Amino acid sequence: MVHAGVHKKGTISLSTLLESVKSGGNFRKAGAIGIFIGVVRGESAKGQVVKKLELEAYEEKANEVLRDICKDLSSKEGVIDVQIHHLLGEFDIGEDLVYVTVAGAHRHDMFPVLQEAVERYKKEAPIFKKEYAIGEKGEAKSSWISE
Repeated sequence: MVHAGVHKKGTISLSTLLESVKSGGNFRKAGAIGIFIGVVRGESAKGQVVKKLELEAYEEKANEVLRDICKDLSSKEGVIDVQIHHLLGEFDIGEDLVYVTVAGAHRHDMFPVLQEAVERYKKEAPIFKKEYAIGEKGEAKSSWISE
């Protein structure tokens, strides 16, 4: 399995990802796995009801950026493995959008790297979200968002 990248919705699962982490050559050194699962929120930053999200990416560049983040963070002391897998397509409320895993020798090695991985992919990867929401007057609206 690739240790980072963008994937069409339905082509990767959390269980597959965990199998990949646990089958890594250095996993025997791990004492903790941290997992971040980003899901579709049912309310926008402006308090509007969200119906669905559509995610697209500049795939080649997104794959490169996600791999680079994982490689960089994997070199930190006590970190065994870092994986970031972002899904693309149309998503309903509550559906998984992204999986980030960090395996560390100890929990104190893993937690800060997990947070850094999430913050970095959100800032650095060219992944784009289109939000479909209900406006203040009940009208359907859609807009590209960044957050």
